[in-house]
Amino acid sequence: MPSRIYLDHAATTPLLPAAQAAMADGFARWANPSSPHAEGRAARAALENARAEIADALGWRGEVIFTSGASEAIALGIGRCVQPLTHTSPIEHEAVLRLAERAQRWPGDGPFGLVAVQHANNETGVIQPLAEIAATVRGQGGLLLADCAQSAGKIALPDADFIAISAHKFGGPIGIGALLVRDHSLLRPTGGQERGYRPGTENLPAALGMAAALRAGNGWLAEATRLRARLETALTATGAQIIAADTPRLPTIGAIRMPGRAAHVQLIRFDAQGFAVSAGSACSSGSLRASHVLTAMQVEGAGEVIRVSIGRETTEGQIDAFIAAWQAMA
Repeated sequence: MPSRIYLDHAATTPLLPAAQAAMADGFARWANPSSPHAEGRAARAALENARAEIADALGWRGEVIFTSGASEAIALGIGRCVQPLTHTSPIEHEAVLRLAERAQRWPGDGPFGLVAVQHANNETGVIQPLAEIAATVRGQGGLLLADCAQSAGKIALPDADFIAISAHKFGGPIGIGALLVRDHSLLRPTGGQERGYRPGTENLPAALGMAAALRAGNGWLAEATRLRARLETALTATGAQIIAADTPRLPTIGAIRMPGRAAHVQLIRFDAQGFAVSAGSACSSGSLRASHVLTAMQVEGAGEVIRVSIGRETTEGQIDAFIAAWQAMA
């Protein structure tokens, strides 16, 4: 079987060698960070060092609470915030929408409590104007939670009161993320570990891997920008429609419509040819229902849109191979 080409980095991206090495070091000297003995104290020191490195790499001056990923971070931020969730946007990830049944859609009416808006959309890469949103929310005494699962480790974080991140989106391990909190006083404690805000023994190896992945930096984004431009220019010439082409977007994600070809048919055919791409969020890819993101954006032919997402491992040869496969199918 010929080598496959992975272009689904928005779903998850490969573990970086540096992160894998850091995790191996964590396993080699594993102990419970809450234990009072010497081994436990050493584990605690390593955990706190990783926490500080993550905050420093992200330019974050507040608190870092480790979680199992962005979904748990979002649930923690919404569920334990001192203010109730009052507003969110219609294009949020399911992790937000499942907790937002009583929330108004942004901008909505009435007073603001907690407002949850993602930084970069996971299906289209569109970057939301969070500086403007934050000013509006804080002007009315509200708080802002930003879902930065796609943007963290790639572009500068927004000014928000809570930020949810996930390590496996930037080359770290699956199963760890964090809720960045401007101040602990904005959360009601639960008891347990993580200074009383998240019960459960901390995952030291994963925390070390997460910190190592962030230390690797984002210098590869310039190449990702070039590769996506190469991809979209070639596909547009073949009749493709680039969703939100004239809008600020994360350079790693392209949502592309092939008129006349259903997305699920495209996925089957591309997969058979050795290409891993997706249609919408990986969390809802098993459903044939229309993307709520593209529906909210009123995209024509939403059922014909697939997502191609680029990682630091993506090469020009891989992009050219996908272009050739697209052209043969279109």
